[in-house]
Amino acid sequence: MVGRHTPIHPSLVAASPRASMRPVPDPFRFLFRVRYGECDAQKIVFNARWSEYVDLAATEYTRQLFGSVDPDAAGLDWRLVRQLIEWRAPARFDDVLVAEVTTVRVGTTSFTFATRFGRPGDDDALVTAETVYVAVAAHTGVKQAVPDHHRAALLGGAPDAVIDHAGAGSAPRRGR
Repeated sequence: MVGRHTPIHPSLVAASPRASMRPVPDPFRFLFRVRYGECDAQKIVFNARWSEYVDLAATEYTRQLFGSVDPDAAGLDWRLVRQLIEWRAPARFDDVLVAEVTTVRVGTTSFTFATRFGRPGDDDALVTAETVYVAVAAHTGVKQAVPDHHRAALLGGAPDAVIDHAGAGSAPRRGR
């Protein structure tokens, strides 16, 4: 389960002395509403849509951390290298979902986010995801070290920040 003590698959832990692992205690939260076209014939969110949801949540999280997701403005570009998604329960049309995003690891050239999807105010996880990105130079795509100021932003996270695209109001923390 992604949350206060996120399990990390052993293959994600680098031997690098620069690697840091530390989940943020109060994760960034992104609220959005499931649209009709995102559901399949079973009337639940189609499995491929969850990767898109992870990407939307990660985009809003990095916008909060770096001030922009434009590589020129943010001073960093990144690319997906690995994503693991686990489905636990379905979401349906018109559900309001909350994606909680935390940085769980920053290595020399990569960083890992944990994303947990649920319904606001509900402790049950619908879907969890672990996503690894690699830092690249904006115009060449060449792998590069995560700059120190980006490393600090990633490790600091965006505690208590809420982005609400659903118009649902504030997102209560789980269990409250």
